[in-house]
Amino acid sequence: MSPADEGRQNSRHRVLIIGSGFGGLFAAKALRREDVDVTIVARTSHHLFQPLLYQVATGILSEGEIAPATREILRRQRNVRTLLGDVVDVDLDSRTVTALAPAGITYTVGYDSLIVAAGASQSYFGHDEFAEHAPGMKSIDDALELRGRIFGAFELAELETDPAAAERWLTFVVVGAGPTGVEMAGQIAELAHRTLPGDFRRIDPRQARILLLDGAPAVLPSFGDRLSTKALRQLHRLGIEVELHTTVVGVDSTGIEVVDGTGTRRRIETMTKIWAAGVAASPLGKLLSLGSGAETDRAGRVMVEPNCSLPGHPEVFVVGDMMSLNRLPGVAQVAIQSGQHAAGQITRRLHGKPTGQPFQYHDKGSMATISRFSAVASVGKMRLSGFLGWMLWLAVHLLYLVGFKNRVTAALHWFVSFIGRGRSQRTITIQQIFARTILQKVAQEEAARLEASQSR
Repeated sequence: MSPADEGRQNSRHRVLIIGSGFGGLFAAKALRREDVDVTIVARTSHHLFQPLLYQVATGILSEGEIAPATREILRRQRNVRTLLGDVVDVDLDSRTVTALAPAGITYTVGYDSLIVAAGASQSYFGHDEFAEHAPGMKSIDDALELRGRIFGAFELAELETDPAAAERWLTFVVVGAGPTGVEMAGQIAELAHRTLPGDFRRIDPRQARILLLDGAPAVLPSFGDRLSTKALRQLHRLGIEVELHTTVVGVDSTGIEVVDGTGTRRRIETMTKIWAAGVAASPLGKLLSLGSGAETDRAGRVMVEPNCSLPGHPEVFVVGDMMSLNRLPGVAQVAIQSGQHAAGQITRRLHGKPTGQPFQYHDKGSMATISRFSAVASVGKMRLSGFLGWMLWLAVHLLYLVGFKNRVTAALHWFVSFIGRGRSQRTITIQQIFARTILQKVAQEEAARLEASQSR
């Protein structure tokens, strides 16, 4: 019996949620006391606390601390079931969703109400070929690959006898000066200057060169001029070279091509490139657009009604990074609150109450950590930087980590990393570094094989 057939045998209202990120998880939790059957379909079996991915990539936290199993989180919520699968089709007329799971298992799930919270992926602004040599940071796989690349760069620099080759391994380029890029560059600097000195015999990790590039005129531009300036000053103190008004025009295995504000093109020799610039909505946005006629913006996000519903389909809600509404930013709080709002609209409809209330976002602020004991935070009219900003960052991130055990272990690892010099998660493997590229090639070969077989 397929998941769709099981749903037909139950007369209770069926709510289907696509995605187990902030939007999907908080929508499911908001329905915990309702007389409904909730099904979550997600491409991973875990809920990812994405704001801390960079700490997995730089050896502070383990993946389990920021990505607990979705089943474990929701095991006490008896009206929820979770299914593993990548949604490949949404039939708005028949109200069914088709998903593809590992091992080639395909299944369909029916729904009465649908919440699409599939999140976003990395955007390379039309240059997807950059991804091969400049991984993004949107998943656990990305973070583990970057961990392997970063720590592996120091290991390989230690083996080089050619100074130019060693310098290339010790040059790290982070593209994108938003919160993710700033945090990543800051932690690589901490590794080079605090954690790794003394561990090597031929190289001095303190000689590592760390560059932060962005086409914008400022770092953390959404934080305002005052905090942006303070962040830039702290980055400089860490020895990070910040190059603004700089656009990436080429990426290969041994370097990166950029054009600066004067129009000058030059090459930076580097083996480790990290892409932290730009996001693109899930391909499901295009599917919903084709099925409903709804428009999408440049990032592929669906332009929704004021209450987050899909135009012409009041039973479908698009939330978080997938929705385009009032120029809301793609941050966790937007996903959380829009997911809860969608669940509230479904609840009101089931109780016979009027719906259509517009989603009102309550901005709880933005924050980014730059280095240990230094962060910037913008909360309402309050602007904090330095140690006070860092303490607020610490409290907020502990609050939103899922699970008491994860909070305790994260706090312990932060203590070791910030007070001492250690990094508890420095294990790397060759598989981490190369698996993504190999899997992509296998998928391309499989797609080509299927296309060839269909054309016969």
